[in-house]
Parts: sequence; C-alpha cells; structure tokens
Amino acid sequence: MKEALFYEKRDEKVVRCRLCPHLCLIDPDDIGFCFIRKNIGGVLYAMEYGRVSSAQLDPIEKKPLYHFHPGSTIFSIGGIGCNLRCPWCQNWSIAQPCDSAPGLAVEDALAQLTEEMAPEQVVEIARKYAPGGCVGVAYTYNEPFIWYEYVKDIAVLVKEAGLNNVLVTNGYVLEKPLRELLPLVDAMNIDIKGFNEDFYHLLGGHFRPPLKTAEIAKKAGCHIEITNLLIPGRNDAKEDIEKLVDWVADKLGKDTPLHFSRYFPSYKMTDGPTPIETLHAAEAIAKLKLDFVHLGNV
Repeated sequence: MKEALFYEKRDEKVVRCRLCPHLCLIDPDDIGFCFIRKNIGGVLYAMEYGRVSSAQLDPIEKKPLYHFHPGSTIFSIGGIGCNLRCPWCQNWSIAQPCDSAPGLAVEDALAQLTEEMAPEQVVEIARKYAPGGCVGVAYTYNEPFIWYEYVKDIAVLVKEAGLNNVLVTNGYVLEKPLRELLPLVDAMNIDIKGFNEDFYHLLGGHFRPPLKTAEIAKKAGCHIEITNLLIPGRNDAKEDIEKLVDWVADKLGKDTPLHFSRYFPSYKMTDGPTPIETLHAAEAIAKLKLDFVHLGNV
C-alpha cells in the first residue's frame, strides 16, 4: 500500500478523498466507495498499490482502440474495485470485490484476488513483448483511476522506456488528478455509460464528470475513443443516442471514434442481450455526423 495523493485531513482523523467526484468522507478504519482506499489512523492509503488481479498481452483492438497503433498488442493489467456500480458489469468479480468476496476486509480481498507486481516488473514485461509488436501498457479490466498512484509510477517508467500508456476508463475522476496524469497518457478509451443524469444515478454516479474528462483529455492532445454499451430499454433511446453523437461531434470532433457495444447478461442483470437491430440503428445515427463508428461484441 502507499499513501494516497489526493485527499485532505479533517478533524478526529477523518479524511476527505479528492480523487473522484464521490469526494468520500472516510472515518478511521473505513474505506471509500471504490473499496480500495482506506483511512488508517487519519492517513488515506491506496491499498492495492503494487498488486494486480489480471495481466495479459491483448490486441490493442480489444481495449477497444481501433485507431491507435492498429494491429499491435499491449500489455494489459488490472486491479480490483471501481467507483461506479454497473449492474451489468462483465468484470464484476474484480470490480466489485464486496460481491465476489463477500464479508472480506479490503486486506483479505487483496490477498485472495491479487498478486504483487512492482512497477519495474510491469515495464520489464512490456519491454520483453515490444519486439513482437507490444506498444506499451494498458490499465484496464477495472477502473484505473482508483489505482492512481500505481498507474502514475508505472506510467513514468513506461514513457522512459519509449512505450505508450493507455487507460480504459469510465472517466469518473476529478480535474486536478486528471491533468496531473495526462502528460503521461497517450490514449484513452472512455466508457460513456449513457447520456442522462437518471441513468448515471443507477450506477451511483453523475452524468457530467465523464464528459468533462473526455473533453479535457482531447484538448490536451490525448488520443480518445468513446465506448457506449447499449442496454435494451435502459440507455438505447433514439434521443439519447442522438445526444451522445452530437456531443462527440461538437466537443471531441467528428474524427473521434465511437464504439457501440452489445450488452450480454452478467452480474445482476438478466435481461436479454442487445438486439443486433438496435446496434445498427445507433450506427446509422452516428454515421450521419461522425467519421468512425464501430460495433463491438456483435
């Protein structure tokens, strides 16, 4: 574990986390919404620093990034925890450890679900794969921004090695930590869950922060691709898709790739998968204003 970078100390050893928009007020011996940031004696710690739940070499298109070094591979790592609660999460066993390891303290969950991997080891593996087409390290599978301190330390070494850093993220982060990390980030796929506040309330979050993240990153010169998982009857209304497309075109540029991804039942959701017709309808709407529209999980 490592002391967190973004928090403030309050009276009676309470701390306020300032990494993401939840702004968790955390009592001593308690954890934040993300599960892996804990107040120990009035100091906030990133508990999963130096630990990974998943590590493998992936095609870059799996992130999905279709317009960033296409045809290459990337060494992908993930941790545990998340700062949203998507009922259909495909990676819920690591993203929601309270459910995958019920009743366990964060320390015990980390021991069961993760293994140690120092930043130097991550970069050494990426460099080993580089001659075969690996272009860097992707922070993915769960939410990388809650892994901030570890990601930042790895990212510095990745850039020194002449490789790339990629975030696959929900974009739910505050502006200050985002701007501090952005100079090290080459590409991001940002998952815009839906395009209204009520939908984000279902996930325990708010609508605007991920949009702001994408807009700031794009202006900073980071390569951005957007993903929208279409869930029948939840976020697939024609007007919501039109609003999403308008926002991408107006705020990020019509050359920003947009991925519509097909939902399949997982975690707490048993509704049937997204009809193929829904994805093609969204694709037709998006192609009226955007240059690059892709369908995933089809």
